[in-house]
Amino acid sequence: MLKPIKDWDGAFNNMGHITGSQALPGLWSARAAAYCANGIRVEENIPYGDQPREVFDLVWPDGPAKGLVVFIHGGFWMRLDKSYWTDFADGVRANGWAVCIPSYTLAPHARINQMTQQMAAAVTAAATQVAGPIRLSGHSAGGHLATRLICEDTLLPAAVLNRIANTVSISGLHDLRPLMQTQMNETLHLDEAEAQRESAALLRPAMTTDLTCWVGGGERPEFIRQAQIMVQMWDGLDTRTDCIIDADHNHFTVIEALRDKNSPLVRKILE
Repeated sequence: MLKPIKDWDGAFNNMGHITGSQALPGLWSARAAAYCANGIRVEENIPYGDQPREVFDLVWPDGPAKGLVVFIHGGFWMRLDKSYWTDFADGVRANGWAVCIPSYTLAPHARINQMTQQMAAAVTAAATQVAGPIRLSGHSAGGHLATRLICEDTLLPAAVLNRIANTVSISGLHDLRPLMQTQMNETLHLDEAEAQRESAALLRPAMTTDLTCWVGGGERPEFIRQAQIMVQMWDGLDTRTDCIIDADHNHFTVIEALRDKNSPLVRKILE
């Protein structure tokens, strides 16, 4: 029998368990800036709303786009923005797809349900810029937001929803109730009602679709559990699901595969 988790702050503390991880945001930012300066076509700060962070970037392939991949960044809904992640688009871009990377208003300036609404608006706006099929993806908190977009209460228009054939949540969080027992909740301000309403694992899918929960085998056990429960819950709800535990990758190395056009993770997103 599994032992109950008593230290919920430790359960979610990725940086505290990965040596050198405090330097990663600086590395991501510098690498993304260098990528943008390398001749890749990137349209920056396309608005999808009126708030300062309601903007997204579009990374274009060299030829006509086969479709649109959305990548929603993580940071526990409290940190970072789209500018850290541009080079992570290269794997799908090299396969001929356009990539939308949105920002959203962070806690405490917005609640998580507002971020869900913002991501619906961002995907809807990006869908007008790129024709063809749509794939959703996101990392950590971004994985949560990606899965929320395909729940039965989605704010996506039917015409956009029907273009989504596949969603990949990378190290995503799908049951938010444990977060109420962390110090992070001093910023997130989750209560029981919002935690239940924003937990994709507790909701029904909006449609029959494909959902993959991808997580590193070396992550904190709670992130592996979150991937497994999401798949287990939706597997019985007419959803084609897959849970992939990727070798011994940690919470941050697991997304490096997004930069490789031939990686299994990129292939899974483009299925």
